[in-house]
Amino acid sequence: MRRLFPVTDETAAPASDGVPGTPGTATAAREWGLDELADAYAYAVDVAGPGSWLRANMVSTLDGAAQHDGRSQPISSAADMRIFGTLRGLADVVIVGAETVRQEGYRPARARDDFAARRAAAGQGPAPAIAVVSASLDLDFSLPLFTSPLLPTLVLTGAAAAPDRIAAAEKAGARVVIAGDGAGVDPARAVRALADLGLYRLLTEGGPRLLGQLIAAGVLDELCLTVSPMLTAGNAQRIAGGPSVAVPSRFELTSLLEEDGFLFSRYRRT
Repeated sequence: MRRLFPVTDETAAPASDGVPGTPGTATAAREWGLDELADAYAYAVDVAGPGSWLRANMVSTLDGAAQHDGRSQPISSAADMRIFGTLRGLADVVIVGAETVRQEGYRPARARDDFAARRAAAGQGPAPAIAVVSASLDLDFSLPLFTSPLLPTLVLTGAAAAPDRIAAAEKAGARVVIAGDGAGVDPARAVRALADLGLYRLLTEGGPRLLGQLIAAGVLDELCLTVSPMLTAGNAQRIAGGPSVAVPSRFELTSLLEEDGFLFSRYRRT
């Protein structure tokens, strides 16, 4: 792993192979530890004070595909998964769409010793909660995500959700949070509802439909985007879908890392 941006004395110095890096070393030789990654991806503000901070973590190929054969794993890498785990280790809650839960086989977040001290110092529990966004509640509530999480899984839905599906979710041990007046979820209301539960450091892992809704509602603060050095062609989804916004949202690059041709970027809303 090496840092490309922001430029520092270390990133600007020529390495023995002529590529910017640590002087006299091979730039691709060292794998960053989890503490280094956690420092690099630390939340930018004391979110428990001024309010929530919502970041997204997504991966895309060079030609814009967010998935291959319906899943993100084939376009990911070991370094991408380390960052995936780090972002979870820093979050209060992971927000995910119902279709992604079904496609990716989501399981409960687990407590990790590597992040225990950092989470305790931040006043966080041992692991992030998982919050599933679903209008229909068409979910398999017998899965471990609902029956055996470390923290109760949250289900964000609308006030018009079917009562029998709400009852099934609650019977399985999930906590249902109403975050919309109709069948669907209002993204801004969902963010406020999570803050009311003491969950301020928000992370969404998609999928594309959910991310598109968050962008359209103007509640996304940060995007952590992995650019995978792969081409897939086909008709795979982009990282965000749904209706376009009237005016494109402008984000600024705050960090860029590289390992094995994968680029790990971090953009913040201006």
